[in-house]
Amino acid sequence: MGKIKLMPDNLANKIAAGEVVERPASVIKELVENSIDANSKSIKVELAEAGLEQIKIKDDGDGMVEEDCDHAFFRHATSKIQDENDLFHVKTLGFRGEALASIAAVSRLSIQTSTGEGAGTRLELEGGKLVNKTKSDARQGTEIIVNDIFFNTPARLKYMKTIHTELGHITDVLNRMALAHPDVKFVCFHNGKQLFQTSGRGDLLQVIAQIYGMATARKMISVESSSKDFHVSGYIAKPEVTRASRNYISTIINGRYIRNITLNKAVMQGYHTLLPIGRNPLVVLTIEMDPILVDVNVHPAKLEVRFSKEQELFELIKTTIQSAFRKETLIPEAPEQKRPVKKEHSTQAAFQFYEEREQEAHQQRENSIDHLLQSAAGPQESNPSQTKEQVEFTETQNEVIKEIQKLDQTSESPVTTEEEKGSELERVPAMYPIGQLHGTYILAQNEKGLYIVDQHAAQERIKYEFFTERLGVVENEVQELLVPITFDFSKKEALRIEEHAEELKKVGIFFEPFGENSFIIRSHPNWFPKGFEVEVIEEMVEQIMSDERIDLKKLREEAATLMSCKRSIKANHYLNQQDMFRLLEDLRKSTDPFTCPHGRPIIVHFSEYEMEKMFKRVM
Repeated sequence: MGKIKLMPDNLANKIAAGEVVERPASVIKELVENSIDANSKSIKVELAEAGLEQIKIKDDGDGMVEEDCDHAFFRHATSKIQDENDLFHVKTLGFRGEALASIAAVSRLSIQTSTGEGAGTRLELEGGKLVNKTKSDARQGTEIIVNDIFFNTPARLKYMKTIHTELGHITDVLNRMALAHPDVKFVCFHNGKQLFQTSGRGDLLQVIAQIYGMATARKMISVESSSKDFHVSGYIAKPEVTRASRNYISTIINGRYIRNITLNKAVMQGYHTLLPIGRNPLVVLTIEMDPILVDVNVHPAKLEVRFSKEQELFELIKTTIQSAFRKETLIPEAPEQKRPVKKEHSTQAAFQFYEEREQEAHQQRENSIDHLLQSAAGPQESNPSQTKEQVEFTETQNEVIKEIQKLDQTSESPVTTEEEKGSELERVPAMYPIGQLHGTYILAQNEKGLYIVDQHAAQERIKYEFFTERLGVVENEVQELLVPITFDFSKKEALRIEEHAEELKKVGIFFEPFGENSFIIRSHPNWFPKGFEVEVIEEMVEQIMSDERIDLKKLREEAATLMSCKRSIKANHYLNQQDMFRLLEDLRKSTDPFTCPHGRPIIVHFSEYEMEKMFKRVM
């Protein structure tokens, strides 16, 4: 008698649930995706005991007719895939028809649904089996209640974590959904207490403020670019906003949050040397593309995808981020003084902040004109309390008219003069040194306040860009050594050096065989750090040994970083006024003058207002 038999449907559904339904957060993800696919504009999630006791999801979507509701809980029943060609043009979040059958198989589930025409349908299932069916007077949309998840699979239930851990996974899922669909209103309650809410207004920055806080939202930079196949948009945080984990890099493909190592690397290369070692950025990127270019059917939970033009997308993301930063002044401000504030619900505070932001943009021009007109009118009557300074502040009417004309021209036309373009490109203002602190930090000032500059980090950046440029033309700047330098290696190392001799030459290291496992160097670029030549060469060889695949660009960057550190002035090195001024001017000419090659900040700014707050001149 044969050993192979067909599985019963209830057993097959429980096995499928093991892939799709890992924890309560998985249930919420699948059901919320169904709600979004049903064109919902408002989704309400209610939880009891982090979903282990009950999950209720209510939406205002299209709903289902009775026949579709009956079929929805069969395995692989779907309205989104008709034939195999549809698998390569998937435009919906769900499509395989596994979720509802898998969730019902491990819970006690009820559903009410209606299309808004005639009576709705109500079903009750236990362990995947239908136990009751009635008519319903529900409004248009769908409400699903999942009770006692894993009640019939206790082995799965014992792997659940604490309430707080499971709740953390759930809020993470809802955060990703809200970022991917800012036009949908999400509300989440846990044990009757509201945890989460978004407005559904379509403002991604508002969602970011609700999730990560308003202070973070104020430090986000808008990005957008396109290629023939891709459109990238979203927000990237300034380099001063960092996290220990890469979980704060959110990439959304055609409305689907995904995890992709290559895209994360593209983001990190976009930031490049702007981040400290071991820190990661906060980024939300929305990527639109033809569905045929992405395969979303390679992961049970559809979290991982496969691209057909991955390298093109990699370059687009990297250059988009780099271009955005080149337009920004990335000097971090001094930490703000904490003010006592009235406690307010975080969602309401986020909405209020963005309403104020919109009103400010609308009123800015009107306020400017009103102020100028009031100034032109001068004092209406003699006022003995009016100071001489206030009187002198009044402008003539002709000057006011000119200023209003400028405002009108600015609002009507985006055209700027060459001089204005130059000022926009000035990312670091002119700074005038006034002293040095502990032989390590340059103190400088201008009309915008006080600047503290790390002299070692500043020169590292300057030297790094110098060496990066020079490493591309090493053959033209070589000096012969009077006494060749000898290096001895193991057999494995010697073979590796011989294999990558050409790459080493392109970064200025010219090895010649000199006996078994030994090499000599007769020349090197004349800008190699004097006194550190051997150390630099050994470090570069170590890089060759540690990397499985040699990337010439990365090799040059490593060499430039190492040499810039060796050649830069150190702490406790005192500079005269002229040297400080020259260093600051060279820094201003750098491509990225805000961080050293290791990602540490170079400049910190204290505005005049911040200084006055610290000394209680303003309250």
